[in-house]
Amino acid sequence: MSKINAICVYCGSSPGTEPAFIEAAQKFGKILAENSVRLIYGGGSVGLMGALAEAVLEQGGEVTGVIPEFLTKRERPRRLAQELIVTRDMHERKSTMFERADAFVALPGGLGTLEELVEQLTWVQLGRHRKPILIANIAGYWDPLLALVDHMRAVKFVPSALSVDYLVGKRVDEILPMLREAARHVSDAEKTMAVPAERL
Repeated sequence: MSKINAICVYCGSSPGTEPAFIEAAQKFGKILAENSVRLIYGGGSVGLMGALAEAVLEQGGEVTGVIPEFLTKRERPRRLAQELIVTRDMHERKSTMFERADAFVALPGGLGTLEELVEQLTWVQLGRHRKPILIANIAGYWDPLLALVDHMRAVKFVPSALSVDYLVGKRVDEILPMLREAARHVSDAEKTMAVPAERL
């Protein structure tokens, strides 16, 4: 049984066009703080990233921001976070976020969010770890991706023998309970990357 002490959240550095996206980020940040779960995130202070981190901090929660040096001007990292880690590159960023998190959540976001989510799904498919992954399908944002994965399975590009395990939540208040239930079936050994992330 594994406990959820820290969650890595992937999300957009823009707010998007749907008010529900920002509202979800703010509500989830509040939930994390109230449950003493540390936020591990991309370090920015704008868009959904900023709204999420701000909500955690306003409720007295703990935040770790992880950002590559070349993005510090574009995404304006939060200096108010208890811990800000500036990495050399994206590989080190993703490795650091993986090591510090017990689970992963994808809120709405752009190509960067999609890339990070798909990489985690790939690592699980390849048997590198079993940390829970949840797609927060706020206002149906991830419907096209979920349909694509189903299509990949149907045409056998995702073999049935290779499990792509992920959770899907439509409401913010169900995210943490779903992750905690999934984590009950994961041992500490299964949370460790079998090979260094940069080699995958």
